[in-house]
Amino acid sequence: MSTKPVVEGTYVFGIEDNRRGYALNKLCSTFTSAENRELFLQNEAAYCDRFDLTPEQRTAILERDWIKMLDLGGSIFYIFKLAQLDKKSVQYLGGIFTGMSTEEFIAELKAGGRHFG
Repeated sequence: MSTKPVVEGTYVFGIEDNRRGYALNKLCSTFTSAENRELFLQNEAAYCDRFDLTPEQRTAILERDWIKMLDLGGSIFYIFKLAQLDKKSVQYLGGIFTGMSTEEFIAELKAGGRHFG
């Protein structure tokens, strides 16, 4: 079961997502340690092999397919730890998740955000 946007560009992270994405989120949670960040950067594929990732999760991590990570049960809170290793901002991810460039996303935020109704 794939996570479906409730409002375009948003994801609700529920219990099914939590179960499905456990290994992916566990891997990303290890990046709170400088030693683990260094180990990952030295050999990303080998580091991924330490976790019980599905082949799709492994590919999404290695290819930095941010949207696919969400679809596979990734939590933005953990995925962002991986993005930080790539020196990517939360605004960068916001742009990816909404189909905008980082600059467009920042401009949207400064203008008060998107309005639904």
